[in-house]
This record gives sequence, C-alpha cells and structure tokens, in this order.
Amino acid sequence: MDSRYSKLEEELKELVTQGEVLQISIALDLGLLNDKQTEEFKDLKLPNIKDSYQKWYSLALQVVRQILPDRLDDFVLQYKNEKRKNTDFLTYTISDYLIGLRTTRGYETVVDGSAAYPKFETQLGILKSAKTRFKNAIFDISEVLQADIFDSEIEAAKELNKKGFVRASGAIGGVVLEKHLGKVCAHHGLKSRKKNPSISDFYQLLKENGTIDTAQWRFIQHLGDIRNLCDHPKEKEPTKDEIVDFLVGVEKVIKTVY
Repeated sequence: MDSRYSKLEEELKELVTQGEVLQISIALDLGLLNDKQTEEFKDLKLPNIKDSYQKWYSLALQVVRQILPDRLDDFVLQYKNEKRKNTDFLTYTISDYLIGLRTTRGYETVVDGSAAYPKFETQLGILKSAKTRFKNAIFDISEVLQADIFDSEIEAAKELNKKGFVRASGAIGGVVLEKHLGKVCAHHGLKSRKKNPSISDFYQLLKENGTIDTAQWRFIQHLGDIRNLCDHPKEKEPTKDEIVDFLVGVEKVIKTVY
C-alpha cells in the first residue's frame, strides 16, 4: 500500500509542478511579468500553452473529482461557464483565453485574456489543496486499516484464550500493544535509541514527551508486565482471567492513546 500511494503522491506532486510551469507560460504570454521576471524566464523551455493546458486540465480534473469533490464545480467553472449571459471580467474563462476571445465596446476593450490568469491561479490553488488533502486522506486510510488489523488480532487472541492457549493469546495481544505504541511514538516524532525498542521503551518515551500522564503510564506498564509473563515460560503461568483483563486493557490503550 505504501509504495502505491507514494507513487500517486509523486504523480500529484508532478502535476502541481506542471501547473506552476503553465502559470509562468501564461503570465509571459499575457505580459504580466515585470522586466526582471521576463528576463529570468525567457530562456526556459516552456510548453505550448493550449496543448499543455488541455492535458493538465484533464488530469487535474480527475484528481479534484476524486479528492476534493466539493470543489469540482468551482474548478470546472474557471475553465468554462455554460450559464453566463454575457462576457465580462468575472465570467471570462480559460477556454475563452485559449481561443483568443476578446470583447470590445467601441474602441474600448471590455475583457481579454488577462482575465483568465486569476482563473488559472484558482485552479492551481484547488489542485494544491487536493495535494494536501491527499496526504490527510492517506493518513486516515492507514489509520482505519491499522485499526481493523488490530481489532482482528485482538479477536483472534480472545479466541485462543477461550480455547486454553493462554500464553499465545497474551503474546498476540502484546504484539498489538507494542505495534500501537510504536506507531504513536512515530506519529509524535519520538524515536528510541534502541534498535529494537520494547513496550517499556515506547511508554517511557510517551511519558517523557507528555503524550501520556502518570496514570496511563502505570496502566501500560502493568500491561507490559503481563505481556512479559506470557513471553517468558520460566515465569509463573498467566491465568485466563488475567489475559481477559490484559486484552481489554490493550483495547483501551488503542482507543485512548494516540
């Protein structure tokens, strides 16, 4: 999943970059840049605006449709306004600019291509918002999937405990707890110096960072002790009731510590 979404994120990043290059091309074409900016960009190999924009718009449209559907109408409206009754600065669109539309009243220009530039800025801004939303969406998806996996593992651990596999049940619950605490530490930018940190390393980091309070720290410490009991056969045998309470505690931590 990570590689797939990393690729999509890179493609979206590239689409934003293409939009920024198009923005420069349009600004140059319309003479909106000052002399210094014009000199700076004149040697760049800029794309053909008409062809490049159509390709960019088609791809960007799909991104906005999928990630920011509430901004879709606004995005399309910058390109074409099917419901306008007249053409002025507000209703002029990018499609008008691409065909070179210019309206006049006598010898006075009412509106020309310069009106399309802020429309493209709006589109590019929406796409950049989609880029931000994409990251948040992937984080949300990741959280949901991880939560589902943890729930399944806890249910499997409960079933093992019912059938008498007490240590195995506790060991699975311990793995879930360790994974969750590791994920919480990563979310808060906390990293242990140890190559393979344990539950105790994670809850200590979280306490020192202020993510959990003393009561939570003690509770997780207790859960860690039970997990160790399950992982070390030389220790006393954990009871079914202890593991029932342990798994309930792990579920509580997953839902309250994040």
